[in-house]
Amino acid sequence: MIALLDNTVLSNFTAVERADLVQLALGKDAATSEAVWAELQAGISIGKLPVQDWSWLLILSLTESEKPLYHFFAKRLNAGEASCLAIAASRGYRVFTDDRDARRLAAEQKIPVSGTLGLLLRLIDLRILSLAEGDALMARMTAAGYHAPVTSLQELL
Repeated sequence: MIALLDNTVLSNFTAVERADLVQLALGKDAATSEAVWAELQAGISIGKLPVQDWSWLLILSLTESEKPLYHFFAKRLNAGEASCLAIAASRGYRVFTDDRDARRLAAEQKIPVSGTLGLLLRLIDLRILSLAEGDALMARMTAAGYHAPVTSLQELL
């Protein structure tokens, strides 16, 4: 199933210079929207985020039929989250976001949702990262501005 990543999740992995881990966790199923891609590029262009190789990431456009749903979501979310939810709802995809409002709307719309911690846990499950490595990565993300709801991934295992 395609996994749409919003800017909160992409930025967390970009901030710690580990875009490769998203690819390892999701492979060819990883995607984002044009709006999220623009948000990420804006953060990189102003020096807020480091340059990373996201060339493998699928970038999706809203279809004409998805635009009304996008406008519905955009009443409560920014363009990136709204576009991800509209695409996911329309195409039966899942969304990775750390935005509380986006997660709430996704749940209301029965869109499967996860976030940065879900990706870190997947990397641990796949044995790409150890628990200690996952915790260290989460700590680096937190130092870069991520607001993690746990102090250790062990709390979620």
